[in-house]
Amino acid sequence: MEKERQILIVLPHPDDEAFGMSGTIASYIEQGTPVTYACLTLGQMGRNLGNPPFATRESLPEIRKQELQNAMDAIGLTDLRMMGYRDKTLEFEDDHKLTQMVTNLIDELQPSLVISFYPGYSVHPDHEATARAVVRAVRKLPFESRPKLHCVAFAHETVEEIGEATIVYDVSNNWQQKLACLKAHASQTFELFQQLEEGQENNPDFFEYWKYERFWPYDWSNDKVK
Repeated sequence: MEKERQILIVLPHPDDEAFGMSGTIASYIEQGTPVTYACLTLGQMGRNLGNPPFATRESLPEIRKQELQNAMDAIGLTDLRMMGYRDKTLEFEDDHKLTQMVTNLIDELQPSLVISFYPGYSVHPDHEATARAVVRAVRKLPFESRPKLHCVAFAHETVEEIGEATIVYDVSNNWQQKLACLKAHASQTFELFQQLEEGQENNPDFFEYWKYERFWPYDWSNDKVK
């Protein structure tokens, strides 16, 4: 894992960080790298209300806000920015304003690495809108001055169209932090957390997949974001 000066993570929902990058974040923090996480919404429209249900549609925003803070405590992240957008509306936000929000963060933090979703390969409309805004913001900088942009991708077409991930981290050393981060998002991740705990003990193949976190460097030579 290359040493970074400052990392900026831009994702739309609480728990987006937990699945594919919480172990990586914890590892960077342990190295002493400053990490800022800009979470655009509170996941107000999340489908799950816990199992058994412990949230209502009215209480879910505050519950997810606290879950997000608990998740950050689990991985040691102290610079959490809650950006105040509403869940499932990012695709309808003004493109310029969303891009400017990311630009402002980049100008403030001067990150050497930005992490978000890969546009076109992240399935959810909020993921896609966030990914496009991040690409636009980074693209405004001169090529030689741009931070690295590493992306998470999980659409079915990913490997066929952009290949296998070229950055793969084994987060075994931070596995307990990753599990704690997932567990913190209890309203949304109860089923997966249970599978991960069972997989660690009873299904080595399942555990083997989840202990790796995969990233794709953004391909500026094939930039299709408008």
